[in-house]
Amino acid sequence: MLAAIQSATLLGVEGRRVLVEVHVSNGLPGFTVVGLPDAACREARDRVRAALLSSGLPWPPRRVTVNLAPSGLRKAGSGLDLPIAVGVLVAVGELSAQEVHECGFIGELGLDGSVRAVPGILPLVAAMKTDAAVVPATAHAEGTLVSDVKVRAARSLRELVEALHGRTPWPELADRVGPGVAPIETGGPQPDLADVRGQPFARMAIEVAAAGGHHILLVGPPGAGKTMLAERLVGLLPPLERSEVLQTCRIFSAAGLPMPEAARTGRPPFRAPHHAASAAAVIGGGTAWMRPGEVSLATNGVLFLDELGEFQPSVLETLRQPLEERVVRVARARATVEFPASFLLVAAMNPCPCGGMGERGECNCATHQIERYRRRLSAPLLDRFDLHVSVGRPTTPELFGGAAGETSVVVAERVATARALSKARGYPTSSSIPAHCLNEVAPLSRHAQRLLERRMERGDLSARGLSRVRRVARTLDDLAGRAGDVTPEAAATALEMRAGRQLLDSGGRWAA
Repeated sequence: MLAAIQSATLLGVEGRRVLVEVHVSNGLPGFTVVGLPDAACREARDRVRAALLSSGLPWPPRRVTVNLAPSGLRKAGSGLDLPIAVGVLVAVGELSAQEVHECGFIGELGLDGSVRAVPGILPLVAAMKTDAAVVPATAHAEGTLVSDVKVRAARSLRELVEALHGRTPWPELADRVGPGVAPIETGGPQPDLADVRGQPFARMAIEVAAAGGHHILLVGPPGAGKTMLAERLVGLLPPLERSEVLQTCRIFSAAGLPMPEAARTGRPPFRAPHHAASAAAVIGGGTAWMRPGEVSLATNGVLFLDELGEFQPSVLETLRQPLEERVVRVARARATVEFPASFLLVAAMNPCPCGGMGERGECNCATHQIERYRRRLSAPLLDRFDLHVSVGRPTTPELFGGAAGETSVVVAERVATARALSKARGYPTSSSIPAHCLNEVAPLSRHAQRLLERRMERGDLSARGLSRVRRVARTLDDLAGRAGDVTPEAAATALEMRAGRQLLDSGGRWAA
């Protein structure tokens, strides 16, 4: 009258193994769930009973006790419905323990006995560490990304029981996805960098950001092309490796979102939250369900914050730690969860609230409006941008008769070459070089060092800013095919890209 079924629960973007123990004994009929279940878990009592009866399966008129072990781990969601139902069937003798041996179960039950998908199928299947796993049919493709587990699909509880008895075969579904499982697709047409007219300096900055993984801030009036540039940056990045694809898919799965395009094409994700997004939506967290935020969903890709000056200052300040450490740690009274946050930040904003949209392009904002707008961005946050680029309006000849610039394919080849040079040194990108390794990986030539020393003496650079300039200079030399010490040309260009004279004064404050 005792059954033990393997399953898992979700904590952040990782699964945690759970053993569902079901005990059926004599006594007054009842159903009790213990082991720190949340409200959704406790409600499994009614869903499981209705699903069994609707499927023509026995429901014991006895006392049923369900223990979710380990008892100290809080269980959330409805994904334990299916293992509880299977445990009840084993305990009453409808299924044998041998039939469910070394098999894990995940899924929510409908009152009609249907098996429904739940968030986090990919990390949950990986966490169970069983030879086989039964998942809802609608989530079968997601489960197949775990290569060392035989994933089986179930549309209903009755179909599952018949398949476990061997009376009917398991459903064969041809919806496998992911590199190594199905051929990589090219995807549909993507925005091309050649669509951007003019803006030679901004185009170069976007290329540098893609090659070195450098965070970039674009400042200019409306219609200058800031959003166009940001949307085309992701097309310059190389395809994701399989480990990166799996990490991206795991994050999307834990967030309850459809599988990203990366699962089919290997293309890095691109996330662009609205400026009204809350801190929990951007960083992650919540109450019962610790959901990954936009910074985690953009991992291995690009996070685009349009209208940066319209975001709440409290939301923007939460980005400071992820930009440095590439992880987000969300601490709550019941648990502490760590989310990945290795993303390339691209931000765009107007120079003032009106954006210089007067009759002759002049600013119509009052002084106090400009000051309030600029105070939304703190100097420590701005210091974390490697590149500050002023984007002006393109001229009439550039819009109507200018020659098209290089295509994304041509620029992406240079980006891939630069990244290959960085990987040969042991780092994915130049931006990931630790500060204590800069003297070895990005040594300065004598003239470059003298140039940077003068800027430090003038107070134009902080210690963090100096490290970031050296990394950008390393990227510039890699793009130009210059090996060895960082050249003064690269150092000067990196300083120019970081200066942002329209944004900051020499003290790191907003310029008047």
